[in-house]
Amino acid sequence: MRPGRPGIAVFAAAAAAAALAPPASAAPRVVTVVIDKMRFGPAPAGLHVGDKIVWVNKDFLRHSASAADRSFDVDLPAGKAGAVLLRKAGAIAVACKFHPGMKLQLNVAK
Repeated sequence: MRPGRPGIAVFAAAAAAAALAPPASAAPRVVTVVIDKMRFGPAPAGLHVGDKIVWVNKDFLRHSASAADRSFDVDLPAGKAGAVLLRKAGAIAVACKFHPGMKLQLNVAK
């Protein structure tokens, strides 16, 4: 080996360490759920802690996106939008507190 230049063993060790490192997590996403005709739109797939959900109320009535576990409660006047940051993993049941028949389940991974 020449002085001042790393050897092949150093490169091999660095490559092995990089291969064993956990994969970088995906950047948080922003997803939209539209409320229209007294229904929540489909639940977004692939949600993770740190993702943001923008709730858009296209109805002429006031709605909410209220988590049964009380982790969030977004008030949505007619024609307005609101957002929530997902802070915990698991299944989160969501309903409209003004129209209890409106329901949605979010599945949030770590």
